[in-house]
Amino acid sequence: METKVVKIEKPEEYNIIIGQSHFIKTVEDIHEAMAGTVPGVKFGMAFCESSGARLVRSTGTDEGLKELAEKNALAVGAGHSFIIIMKDSYPINVLNAIKNVQEVCRIFCATANAVEVVVAETEQGRGILGVIDGSRPKGIEDEAGVKWRKELLRKIGYKIS
Repeated sequence: METKVVKIEKPEEYNIIIGQSHFIKTVEDIHEAMAGTVPGVKFGMAFCESSGARLVRSTGTDEGLKELAEKNALAVGAGHSFIIIMKDSYPINVLNAIKNVQEVCRIFCATANAVEVVVAETEQGRGILGVIDGSRPKGIEDEAGVKWRKELLRKIGYKIS
């Protein structure tokens, strides 16, 4: 077995969700979950088929995001993995809908951070061992950090009091 690290390529402001699923139907079901949860959402999604033709299957509402998802999915190349790349929207708004898609087995990350995917490769194929999401912590939150966090969540509308 050989391990590899695949850096996900995306603009800094785009959000991504990386997960694992088990069936080709995932492509259409995730599309429906995304579009049904956030009307007008801009996203691209790619799924690595792991048997049969073994193609990267894709969908989306934005051609550029779809192509970026395809490129990253092909680079990761892990069977039954998927990647969603979102613009001007956030994983928090779609994550439960994605997790409720029948075929979805697990979510590795949902983030706007820089991401590296740790992949194992054998003679049979590739699988995702995990992800590196962002950078290491610099320390422990202090009172000023708590104040900043609480103010931010209220400013952006995720907390009201």
